[in-house]
Amino acid sequence: MVQQKRAKFGSKLGMILATAGGAVGLGNVWRFPYMAGQNGGAAFILIYIGCILLLGLPCMVSEFIIGRHAASNTARAYTKLSNGTAWKWVGYLGVLTGFLITGYYAVVSGWCLQYGLASVVGHLHGSPAYFQSYFSDFSTNPWKPVLWTAVILLITHYVIIHGVRNGIERASKIMMPALFLLLLAIVVASCLLPGAGKGVEFLLKPDFSKVTGDVFLGALGQSFYSMSIAMGCICTYASYYSRHTKLLNSAVQIGVIDTVVAILAGLMIFPAAFSVGVSPDSGPSLIFITLPNVFEQAFASMPVVGYVISLSFYLLLSMAALTSLISLHEVSTAFFQEELHISRPRAAMIVTGGCFLIGAVCSLSLGDWSFLQVAGTDLFDVFDFVTGQIFLPVGGLLTCLFIGWYVPKRLVRDEFTNWGTSRSIFFGAYYFLVRFICPLAILAIFLHQLGVF
Repeated sequence: MVQQKRAKFGSKLGMILATAGGAVGLGNVWRFPYMAGQNGGAAFILIYIGCILLLGLPCMVSEFIIGRHAASNTARAYTKLSNGTAWKWVGYLGVLTGFLITGYYAVVSGWCLQYGLASVVGHLHGSPAYFQSYFSDFSTNPWKPVLWTAVILLITHYVIIHGVRNGIERASKIMMPALFLLLLAIVVASCLLPGAGKGVEFLLKPDFSKVTGDVFLGALGQSFYSMSIAMGCICTYASYYSRHTKLLNSAVQIGVIDTVVAILAGLMIFPAAFSVGVSPDSGPSLIFITLPNVFEQAFASMPVVGYVISLSFYLLLSMAALTSLISLHEVSTAFFQEELHISRPRAAMIVTGGCFLIGAVCSLSLGDWSFLQVAGTDLFDVFDFVTGQIFLPVGGLLTCLFIGWYVPKRLVRDEFTNWGTSRSIFFGAYYFLVRFICPLAILAIFLHQLGVF
């Protein structure tokens, strides 16, 4: 039986970068730009920022409170605060959600590595039809995506087994600044292209005529997805926080980083797309089909610059995917380590092996194993639907109800104010939001995603 002292982050900077790294991922660089593209650009961004303030931050603070107070893995944290009542299953749902997402998210993360290699060897050149067929041939290949899934999971495994400070925190201090620098460099190059101003205007000039109820619900859902709410990541990382950490301040800092990365991703994509006349609302295929074509056309007169930009972009994507994958992996690793009383390497091995099996089956269901379907839908999309449109909103809704209506208000206030040492001016607003506004908003997202309205 292995008993170890609870790990803690070594510095405030490391804590913020690690938690922000868990939130910043393909949801920012991939999902946010095409969501903005489909919903009117700047109008969507303004609504999204409002959703971060009203939904994202209160939900994040709630998970901070649960994780730090219990100082244990997500399942045990809810069990402690619920005194073993049925509320404990919310924590188990968070662990399960994180585990399942790790499996299929690793597949998409592996695609990023493949495209990075393809950029290095010069394979990302050709007509729009070529890029379409390249992605189709690769994603349905019986072994290449599975191989890259294994590679990205092994990299994640290596970071995880080195612990919180020497693994997660150290990797975050390297990858997050590098991600920002790459992002800024590509933004500058994109905005200097001829005709790029139209893309900047599209992103920064609101068009409220496109605002509908669907846009509001889309922004709510994106804020939830982007900040990794209800995946177990936030709660698990908070269990490594110091008792002196100001939870609201940390949530605001992470929310700002997360939003800035998302907006910069739009400034990276839209100016380049508009400069060559490509529609920005290209859906999830944006980064694997549309953007290689955009880079090919936009930098046709400067092939060396185009080569560097393409390589930098997929390196950036790989790092964004990896930071999120590390946080997702840690949710299950901490669970198995503490519940089975085993070493971190053994726990990590269970998670890596299990998630590889999920990823491999999901990947193969897109190609040779296309017979693996549920109601006519391949397993990859099934995992995405079940976790993203059912587990996440249900977990977030139950967490808000748990903190707002079950956990004693005094305990919530003590954690929020660091036992009275921090100003509590915002506690009333936070508590009102988490009791009433957040549950109603999350319920609206859930019902909308299921097609109820």
